[in-house]
Amino acid sequence: MSKKPSQIRKNWPKYLLQWGVLAALILCLTGICAALFSSEPADPERYCPFGGIQAFVTYLVRGSLPCSMSSVQILMGLALAAAVILFSKLFCGYLCPVGTVEDLLTKLRKALKIKGFEITNGTVADKLLRILKYALLFWILYMTVTASELFCKKLDPYYAVATGFKGEITLWMSIISVSLVLLMGLFVKRFWCKYICPLGAASNTLKFWMWLVVLALVVVVLGLLGVHIPWVWVFAAVCLLGYLLEIFSGRPRGQLLHVIVDQSHCGRQCYSCQKNCPYHINVPLEGTVVRNVDCVLCGECVAACPSKALSIGFTPRSARCGFMKYLPAILTTVLLAAAIIIGGKFELPTIDENWGIEEGMKLETVKIENLKSVKCYGSSMAFKARMEGIKGVHGVKTYVTSHSVVIKYDPTKTTAEKIQEEVFVPSHFRVNSPDPKAYSSLKVLTIRTEKMYDRTDLNRLGMQFRLTGKKIYGIDSQYDCPLIVRVYVDPEEEGLDEAFFRETVNKKSLDMPVHGGGVKATPIDIEFVRMEKEVGSIDIKEYLEMMFDGFKAEYKGKYTENGETVIRPRTEDYAGKPQFFYELVDQNYEKPIVKRMLPYLSNHVSKEEGVIGTYLCLNEDLLPCIRIRYAAPMTEQRLWELITMPVWTITYKEDDVREESAKMTFDAPGTSHRWVE
Repeated sequence: MSKKPSQIRKNWPKYLLQWGVLAALILCLTGICAALFSSEPADPERYCPFGGIQAFVTYLVRGSLPCSMSSVQILMGLALAAAVILFSKLFCGYLCPVGTVEDLLTKLRKALKIKGFEITNGTVADKLLRILKYALLFWILYMTVTASELFCKKLDPYYAVATGFKGEITLWMSIISVSLVLLMGLFVKRFWCKYICPLGAASNTLKFWMWLVVLALVVVVLGLLGVHIPWVWVFAAVCLLGYLLEIFSGRPRGQLLHVIVDQSHCGRQCYSCQKNCPYHINVPLEGTVVRNVDCVLCGECVAACPSKALSIGFTPRSARCGFMKYLPAILTTVLLAAAIIIGGKFELPTIDENWGIEEGMKLETVKIENLKSVKCYGSSMAFKARMEGIKGVHGVKTYVTSHSVVIKYDPTKTTAEKIQEEVFVPSHFRVNSPDPKAYSSLKVLTIRTEKMYDRTDLNRLGMQFRLTGKKIYGIDSQYDCPLIVRVYVDPEEEGLDEAFFRETVNKKSLDMPVHGGGVKATPIDIEFVRMEKEVGSIDIKEYLEMMFDGFKAEYKGKYTENGETVIRPRTEDYAGKPQFFYELVDQNYEKPIVKRMLPYLSNHVSKEEGVIGTYLCLNEDLLPCIRIRYAAPMTEQRLWELITMPVWTITYKEDDVREESAKMTFDAPGTSHRWVE
């Protein structure tokens, strides 16, 4: 029987957790889980403990959470910290996908008989390399706190691979980090974990928690004496302390669980424990209890020992119990489950901001839910900026996981109802496109709903109506309590009664068919209140113009006059000269995906002399059309050549001009007409 299967069988809890986590990540991040269970795509950072540590530190320093961090991530970070302080670096040994990949690379190297090399612990090279992860830890924490964005995502190898290098990454940083994991990990056991990983630096520092307590007491005492230490210096002191303790001590105290060495049974000749240790720890030299800062309690040394001189326990006596070898894996699972469960029971505010509060004010609060636009730190600050402009509002808390806000206000200056009205953004959604020639008017039905403060709620309700197959053409909203939702329908459509709307609106899931088969389920929490008895009508032209979201871009030109450069609108420069517009008609131009491409088209054609502006509008037949306004020397033929070029010239900044593939395609030439103001 080969050694490899024996090692796996003896230490199966570790491999079960490692490979189980890796398999779960692959299934979720490739979209297989979402397809099987009709759920939302997986968030690569949802359960990241390092993100939780950064979020918690940012919350302590700034009183706010970075990005879209939630209580689950914070609890994951705190669970990791608790595990390190009480037991060991269990996350590194049992859960970390990067650590698992590093272990697999070591096995691959052995299988391919590639000669690796070890950087001996305690050597000058080892000590110098270890400083890298502490420098990286300080840099990441500093950048995260100052920008309130998870800086680690720019270079995290796991995040880069999980997002297919399409996330919030810095490409060159991500390529370097992934290369270090794969290339160096193939030749040196856990090179990334030992020398580069900032989470490893944080974990090693936490192992010396008693020294951290001393440092915290010093900072507190100095604060009481009137000496304020800036947070950046505290970060620097923590990182420096962790590094110095790691290279000069390397044997933290206060940990409860250890690898226990029975020296009477150890021959100290086979070195199986050291050969199988991911960090190449010389276990017998540690004495009776292994306190090495690198130890992750993975159990590889215990499983490899032929004389059974090694075990896991709190004390040498407890280590005699065979059950103890399963304890690290059990503790890892329990702490992980506890973090997920407890993290889902409460929520910290992403921001908690107050302004203009004077002594003696008696303030009240109003909570508003279902604000899908409040989804991260940036959108929270944008929402706060809106609230600062409302008279009588003096504070706001945002909760990005539940998409809710709590607004603090002065009841003598405003009311909860007025604030809700200010928060609400009226919107409209086109469910289907009516034939303007088939109708002179549409029927207007009115329903009342609740829990619809965000425009995405109206969009999802519109999609729900689309799935019914009824001839419903559009909906729009108007603030009231309950909310007014007008539904524009075919005058002859039947079955659109209160029962139909109640059933459709109250559905808790939007089940959208996806390309290739299957259904994507999106949770919805909208409540139907009632249907109004009044039935109205609207002229088809008025309806189409109301529902249409146009686009308008008019350009400026640079001109030299009297030796000076003058910038003025081209509409002025071509005033009084014959002007035309080149019109391309297509019903698809009203689709959002096409509208997003119009700025690129506009940017591309704007460089040509004689092009005055680009517009998206309805023509005389009420059909969506793109119009490019021009005058001589521009011609109709030249415009067609411009828009059908396979490569467009796009100017992002004055010093950033790129040649990119055309963003839109056009099947048939348009027609030119005289421009009339």
